[in-house]
Amino acid sequence: MRCAIFDLDGTIADTAADLILSANRTLGETALIDPARDRELAFHGGKAMLREGLRRRAETFDEARIEALYDSLLVHYRRDICLHTRPFPGLVEALDALEGAGWRFGICTNKPEALARALMAELALDHRFPVLVGPDTFAERKPHPLPFRETVRGLGGEVGRSLLIGDSRTDRDTARAAGVPVVLVTFGVLGRDVADLAPDGVLDDYADLPALLEALLPAG
Repeated sequence: MRCAIFDLDGTIADTAADLILSANRTLGETALIDPARDRELAFHGGKAMLREGLRRRAETFDEARIEALYDSLLVHYRRDICLHTRPFPGLVEALDALEGAGWRFGICTNKPEALARALMAELALDHRFPVLVGPDTFAERKPHPLPFRETVRGLGGEVGRSLLIGDSRTDRDTARAAGVPVVLVTFGVLGRDVADLAPDGVLDDYADLPALLEALLPAG
């Protein structure tokens, strides 16, 4: 059995628009954070968006203010977690092909576990990923290798027969720490700049994923 472990935000689905919507609602302005211009900011997390939004309003703030606002942001985000979010094109078809070749799938994300599970259920993809590990599942979070290894273990797999699919330096560093190959997608936050991180594979289209994974981790 081979295991393909996926990041979530920017890899399985483009969640930026809903994350930005929740930040704007929290700050009480509909366009303070722009979905087109600030997509990269969204993937740095809710607190990063809140800090930047307050800076744009020239407001002074401390971390206690950010923590209070963040609690509100989570409420907004959970309510509309899948308003605009969709899986990237070709994902489901790639999973079908890989499953037929004996692969199993898990998620290792830095999105809080409860939110990640809620989103995957809304996307009707939760059954495809029987193991999901978030930053609060264990004592460590990516890029520490523990969450990745535990995701593989939960699937009943072996780390030596697994790899990671992500979109960021954090994912690259996680895979290197775990000693496994890493594929970085170009439709995430960094675009084609992911090639500068020297991953084992670069993915432009999910239609190419089965062949790429077979080359990196052949059967048998």
